[in-house]
Amino acid sequence: MTNVLQNKKFIASAIAVTMVASAVSTVSADAAKFEDVSDRYVKAVNFLVENGITNGISETHYGTADNIKRQDAAVMIARAIGFNSSQDFKDSGFTDVPASAKWAVDALVQAGIVHGKTEKRFGATDLLTRNELSKLLASAAKYDIDDKVTKTQFTDVNAKFAKYVDALLKNGITVGKTEKQFGAEQNLTRGEMALFIFRAKDDLKNELFSMSLMHTNDTHARLDSAPKRVTAVKEFREKNPDALLLDAGDVFSGTLYFNEFTGEPDVKMMNLMKYDAMTFGNHEFDLGSSEEGHQALKEFVQAAEFPFVAANVDFSNDPLFDGLFQTKIPAEAASGNIYSGIVKEIDGEKVGIFGLTTKDTADISSPGEITFSDYIAEAKQMVAEFEGMGIDKVIALTHIGFDDNAAIDNDQELAKAVEGIDVIVGGHTHTELSDPVLVNEFDAPTIIVQTGQYGDNLGTLNVEFDDQGEVYAYAGELVEIDAQAEDAEAVEILEPYATRVKEIEEEETTAVAVEPLLNPRTGDTGNTTGVSVRKNETPLGNIITDGMLAKARDYSPETVMAFQNGGGIRSAIDAGPITVGEIIAVLPFGNTLATMDLTGTEIKQAFEISVGQYPNENGGFLHVSGAEIQFDATKPAGSRIVSITFVDEAGTETPLVESETYKVATNAFTAKGGDGYDVLAQAYAEGRAIDLGISDWINFQEELERIGQVTPEVEGRIVEVNTPQ
Repeated sequence: MTNVLQNKKFIASAIAVTMVASAVSTVSADAAKFEDVSDRYVKAVNFLVENGITNGISETHYGTADNIKRQDAAVMIARAIGFNSSQDFKDSGFTDVPASAKWAVDALVQAGIVHGKTEKRFGATDLLTRNELSKLLASAAKYDIDDKVTKTQFTDVNAKFAKYVDALLKNGITVGKTEKQFGAEQNLTRGEMALFIFRAKDDLKNELFSMSLMHTNDTHARLDSAPKRVTAVKEFREKNPDALLLDAGDVFSGTLYFNEFTGEPDVKMMNLMKYDAMTFGNHEFDLGSSEEGHQALKEFVQAAEFPFVAANVDFSNDPLFDGLFQTKIPAEAASGNIYSGIVKEIDGEKVGIFGLTTKDTADISSPGEITFSDYIAEAKQMVAEFEGMGIDKVIALTHIGFDDNAAIDNDQELAKAVEGIDVIVGGHTHTELSDPVLVNEFDAPTIIVQTGQYGDNLGTLNVEFDDQGEVYAYAGELVEIDAQAEDAEAVEILEPYATRVKEIEEEETTAVAVEPLLNPRTGDTGNTTGVSVRKNETPLGNIITDGMLAKARDYSPETVMAFQNGGGIRSAIDAGPITVGEIIAVLPFGNTLATMDLTGTEIKQAFEISVGQYPNENGGFLHVSGAEIQFDATKPAGSRIVSITFVDEAGTETPLVESETYKVATNAFTAKGGDGYDVLAQAYAEGRAIDLGISDWINFQEELERIGQVTPEVEGRIVEVNTPQ
């Protein structure tokens, strides 16, 4: 691995036995300076000293005839394997091991190479016998141990150690003191220790397979920084020419680039960076309810010069994807096609990659006829298929979230439920994992990575696998996309798109924000109040819903209220003249206005869902116009609504009656049951909804321009009446 990472981490549950000379400090030395090193030992001693495994006991003496303590033998074996004192190992619990040797003993115990005399006593200062050395070395070199062997040619080797001495004999490491005597209970000398390690050096050495990868997720059409990302990718590839480049979904939706060009410039940037694979995020399906359906997604896939992986996504019922969707792992994946999984060959080794998309997509996007199956079952199937192909290195490319709802799907649950996944490259929760996260549920570990959002970082990961295909060592970091020079070719490709976006962004409306219209989140820097668009009434939410209600009443004057999910409100507006770009950034998902006929009971059920997670944030939290909602958060979720009162244009208040039917307005996404609103999905399925086809951001623009001078206000539309301590 060209760029292996100064902060390499060695895996506790999958420690492989290997000699990594670079992992120990190298000491330039010549055994000739030692007066007590004979010709028999000179090569072995030189090897140990030159590789930093040990030094002499003085300037002039190696200590060839001196006996060796168990603690000193542990240090020598640990260094020969490639471990060093700067690494972290699990505490072995022994109380008699000095600090200078503790790391080595801990490493060997953790690797299952050595054991103590008792639970608390290692026998650190006890002299090491040749019998004990046979067990230690045979275990460290991972020789085949035949448990059936109870005796050898040596009459002084008992049944307990016979199988280990037998392993050394078979591998040419020893011939014994004499034909019949191994010297089993004799104390080992430093010279003999040097010979044993030197003879076994090629067996201790275990060739590692190194894999480098780059990854992105949740870029959401943020293309202004893409030319810098291209540079970062090229710089990493210069040092790691075989590195994979993977995307974990949600390229679609979020800026004017997408609203105007629906993924066209994004895929051109990805082709320039030479992505190897992408999985689908939930926002790739945002346009499913439009008149064209998933035409833009189809064209995005066809334009890609790389394949897509989607093991739990079924495109077969959408004719747009006929011929593009394959359920089998191909011998060679074709660009512009969708597969359950693919195989990439790196330096002669095959790596399996499969994709997963959150099942929540059915609720939080508009997939139409595209369906999503159980992620755990599909992941197990993919691992089994790769294993059947003789592939033992597996990457899951996922858009299920690092810590999203565990009852639905997330990466940590995936790592704990499915054995055989080595790396999970994730997205969806916009989680910035500055260090890879290790899950040790099984004998072999799983590494989870995710970059954050919006192309702010390029994720990098280097992984070393042992000969069993298990992760041996890893190191990863996020490369911030900021200071890089812009790639000239990327700038040229992006220029016509950027020019048009800039023109739109700079178009001023007739509305002026007297003060900023904020879009707060709980974790925002400087948010001292804890107010969030996903759990509290906000001025921005009020204006949006006022515009929805006014427009709906143009078509259906009897409409009593409008509501908008907080998760769909994505940006703030600065003070001053309000531009078209700012408006689209607030509502970037291309939603349309819909009206619904709901009973009072159904409306109440919807608002129970809205406030059910309070005081936690919830993308389904509903902002409202035409009504006042009171709720009691001290009550159990599902029984928190205290009152819902409709307020007409004249200010007349009318309490909701559960048995009556009302016409309400919302966006098409929410009307179809997005964010888990099954009560609305049922009404939609029963034909009690009409999609008016009116763009949400255009409607928002009209409301802002109707107001003219916009002053933010919170009006007490949504009130918690018994704030919990």
